[in-house]
Formats: sequence, structure tokens, C-alpha cells
Amino acid sequence: MACWSAENATQAYIRTLKMGKRGKEPDVAEFVSALAAGNCAQLMVEVCAGTAGTTTLALVAAAHQTGGRVVCIVRGLDELHASEDALGFNADYVEFVIGDAKRLLINCYKGADFTLIDCNLEDHEGVFQVVQAGVKHGEAVVVGYNALGKGSWSPRSGSKTQLLPIGGGLLVARIPAMVKVGGNSTAAAAAGGGGGGGGVNGAKRSRWVVRVDKLTGEEHVYRITSP
Repeated sequence: MACWSAENATQAYIRTLKMGKRGKEPDVAEFVSALAAGNCAQLMVEVCAGTAGTTTLALVAAAHQTGGRVVCIVRGLDELHASEDALGFNADYVEFVIGDAKRLLINCYKGADFTLIDCNLEDHEGVFQVVQAGVKHGEAVVVGYNALGKGSWSPRSGSKTQLLPIGGGLLVARIPAMVKVGGNSTAAAAAGGGGGGGGVNGAKRSRWVVRVDKLTGEEHVYRITSP
């Protein structure tokens, strides 16, 4: 994923405001749009629990800014037709796909650099794990909406996850690329390390600890190194 573009984020945010179709929580769509565009996302995939709506429009606005693609995975024909009706002419900018989200993400959309997941899905944790495992080259951002009261995701080493009190709750995870170290796959952030002495022979051992801020719900990931 490219470096952060404040201009893209601002323009996508404004475009989302001008679209005019707002749900009860418009801040969610505006935040998602700015986040996707600011990260210059080229392949944006949304996994819907029901009908596509304002969050899909947010990705469309981001795609207009970055020149990227928007893919929306729905469960069946009923959801597809309802989504097309809900989005109107903006549906022309969305590639709708029907099927099992985890299978599609494994087989077709491993290269997604921005994935949006409805946490009302029964197995939204499983969908996240599939997306996370598929990030091999470059960084990816995964966002879960309707996340309040749905628990947290289990990120791999080097990932950063935050629960934001926006709308029904947004769970934002930034997943680093996986690299090969000594024949084993590991997160790039963990492999690079913050301190010296991280070679294979005589390397320092480390472990990752997650702490949750009880006031904000924000998760902090720390790397603890010991001889």
C-alpha cells in the first residue's frame, strides 16, 4: 500500500458528503472513504451481511479518487438485487460477487489492500483471519463496521488494531506484509524488529502482548524482548 495521501482522503471525504445518501450513522461512511482513499487503495473488497449501502458508496467515492476497483461480496440474488436498487447508478461502479466470502477471498481477492467487513456476519472473525493470512506483499487495511459488542479480532504479530467509537463501532486493523525469514513466514514488522541483535544465531526471544484501554477500547500491541 502506498504512503498516506491527505489530498485523496480529503477529496473522498467531500465526495461522500455530496453523494447525499446517508444512513443513521453517516460518520462511518465518511471515515471509511477517507481511510481507503488516504491509503491509496487499489482493490477494495466489502463483505456484506445483507444489502450494500452507505459503506459501499464510501468505497465508490474512494475509488473515484484513487482509480481503484470496488468489489462487493453478497450472499445471494436477493441481496444483489436489493443492493443494486439501494445504490442506484452508483451500482455501475461496483463489481458484485455472489458466494462464500472466505472462499472468494482466498481464491480471487488475495491482493486486496483494503477490506471492509460487516461484523453482523456470523463468522466475521473467520473472514478477518482469511484476509489476514492472504496479505503477502505490501500492507493492507481491514475495517470491520457494526463492531461494538462483537468482540475483537486476533491480529498476528506486528499488526495494529483499534476499536473506534464511530457509528456502531469500527474495528480497524493494519496488517503488515509477510516475509520469509529462515524458511518461516513472519510479519515484516516483527522480522525487522525495533532493536538490534535479532539474528538467527543467538537471537533475542520476543513475544507480543496486547493491552486494551478500558476507556477508549483501543488496543495497543507491544513487543517484549528478552535474552
